[in-house]
Amino acid sequence: MTLLGGGDLNPADLAESLSLAPKLVAADSGADAALSLGYRPCAVVGDLDSISDHARVSLPDGAFIHVAEQESTDFHKALSRIDAPGVLALGFTGGRSDHELAAWHTLMAQRAPRAIVLGGADLVFLCPADLTLRLPIGTRVSLFPLAPVSGTSQGLEWPIDGLDFAPGRRIGTSNRSVAASVRLTMDAAAMLVILPKAHLRIVSAALF
Repeated sequence: MTLLGGGDLNPADLAESLSLAPKLVAADSGADAALSLGYRPCAVVGDLDSISDHARVSLPDGAFIHVAEQESTDFHKALSRIDAPGVLALGFTGGRSDHELAAWHTLMAQRAPRAIVLGGADLVFLCPADLTLRLPIGTRVSLFPLAPVSGTSQGLEWPIDGLDFAPGRRIGTSNRSVAASVRLTMDAAAMLVILPKAHLRIVSAALF
């Protein structure tokens, strides 16, 4: 499934996401972004405080899922109500830094369904316990912990075996693949993987 927020959006990214996951859901003002590009979301989820009147009247009443609570973001509200093997999420990065940080929090807090967030240059996802990716040699592979986590790696220039990662202590950005297959294992669901978004199809096939 493709999930669209109201943040920065590259129309080409949305088109590619829909080619992989044709069903489109919007998070609040993501409905306006979808309609402006000629797409009609099958559902709109959120507190609905930022959707336009135009979007409200352009979609049937049954498309709206109003979640009134204010303790979670619209990304979290939408992701927690999606029943799908995986989600490609766009429009949740860029602009405000607090919104972007909240998106990374959501990836850890709401682990199902698995989600890949597309941004301006990268894609970001929460690493599962065991992950194998067939990436071109020389691909940038960045790892960023959201909580204490350790793991192992195969196919990275700088192996992570025996390292303890944690915010404020150790991160693993700007590593690089040196083999056709990269394998990562993690002892906790707390590590973000950041890759160039050109590898979306490889990552979505591995995760979903």
